[in-house]
Amino acid sequence: MSAQIRSQVASAVQACEEKKGEEISILEMDKNSSAFTDYFVICTGRNPRQIQAIADEVELRLNKDGVRANQVEGYNQADWVLVDYVDFVVHIFSEASRKFYDLERLWKSARKITVADLKKPAARAKAAAKSLAGKSAASRRKVGTKTTSLMRRSFAPKRKSS
Repeated sequence: MSAQIRSQVASAVQACEEKKGEEISILEMDKNSSAFTDYFVICTGRNPRQIQAIADEVELRLNKDGVRANQVEGYNQADWVLVDYVDFVVHIFSEASRKFYDLERLWKSARKITVADLKKPAARAKAAAKSLAGKSAASRRKVGTKTTSLMRRSFAPKRKSS
């Protein structure tokens, strides 16, 4: 997933933490599953007012980054608020609803990750870029030339033998 989406998920988690959301989980959905999104952020609030405050903080924080929720469900009842950002969905549950729906069990093919895991791929990409930048221009040209000549041979029309 893109570094931008991972950063947005991390911001949503920080918003949940700031408003004292409990049992915060991040699920990275399996690409082979029928999941309609890439990540779930799941947390629990103790009462309707706190659940709404968490949802408000998630929206406020992401709005500052120019990211708007596609849809918000359940805000008025505040038993299970779902904030849909297409690439990730934030679920804010009451204790009873979280136990009843048990999304972690329902989506058990998803991988549980942490905020630190969200930052890892970006670090790997930077390291790879540094590695490539560290190579001399001559060695980069040499690799490019070999690849190009192999491609030419692979796709060149075969000559008829007479």
